[in-house]
Amino acid sequence: MTDIGAADWNLHLILMAIERKKDKYGNKMRHRGGALLRMTAAIVFWLLVWQLLSFLIGSELLLPSPWAVVRSFCGLAQTTEFYRSILHTLLRVAAGFAAGMAAGLLAGTLTAFSRVADVLLTPLKNIIKATPVTSFIVLILLYFSSNVTPSAVAFLAVLPICWSNVCEGLRQTDKKMTELAHAYAFGRKKTLREIYFPAVRPYLSAAATTGLGFAWKSCVAAEGIALSKNSVGRALYESKLYLETAELFAWTASVVLISVLFEKLLVHKLFKNKNTEGAAGRRSESLEHGHASCEAELQYKSDAYAEYGRDEERNI
Repeated sequence: MTDIGAADWNLHLILMAIERKKDKYGNKMRHRGGALLRMTAAIVFWLLVWQLLSFLIGSELLLPSPWAVVRSFCGLAQTTEFYRSILHTLLRVAAGFAAGMAAGLLAGTLTAFSRVADVLLTPLKNIIKATPVTSFIVLILLYFSSNVTPSAVAFLAVLPICWSNVCEGLRQTDKKMTELAHAYAFGRKKTLREIYFPAVRPYLSAAATTGLGFAWKSCVAAEGIALSKNSVGRALYESKLYLETAELFAWTASVVLISVLFEKLLVHKLFKNKNTEGAAGRRSESLEHGHASCEAELQYKSDAYAEYGRDEERNI
């Protein structure tokens, strides 16, 4: 191939790669556009249903209209109390969520690898899962202040979710991969990084997504019962107490919006990073390739020994 022909071929490959990138990007944008359109249609549909029900009931006290809730929200957004309450609740949720995830990761790892820890600690996890949130709130209030109680309740709500998922993820790790890591003399840290973490990562992501929702619900509920200072839960309770239904809906909408944003920013960034997923996938493919090579080598040796045995029998 001449230099001109080689240059034309390289240019052709580059253009093909650009076209593939453009097609992939276009498909991705079309998928996002379709998802956004469907979500917008669903929101508009339920807003219309809400408006219709509010019109039929005819009482802002029982069911305020969406426009009344928007007006109330705009009024709240102009006060410093609104942002102070949101900030304090956000910090309480974050503290309980982080502590619950850390403790769940540790407990899940212990119960997955230690039979003794599994026998001793699993009943505690089952008790935490079965205990109502209200019972936890009342019990914790006996020993801690109303400002600490919401974080403690959020911690107990997240702990068993992360614990169960991490334990299950570690137990579902491919045994062939761990055997391969042992055969290649991987150290403990490298085995955890290359084998166990990619295996448990989807379980950890699911635990974080579910646990974050439970953390918000339990924390706000605890604030409402404990009447914590500068909290969304206390604001909800006072709105109900003074029959400010539109304000009650506005505070609820604020919690929902912040919870969704918090999940998108935290969970998706920590546990669904594309670069990390790609690296994990490449490590997995490399190990699987090595495992396949080992199997092929063992099969070759087995066939060779069998052929050698048949030759010996013919010689005899």
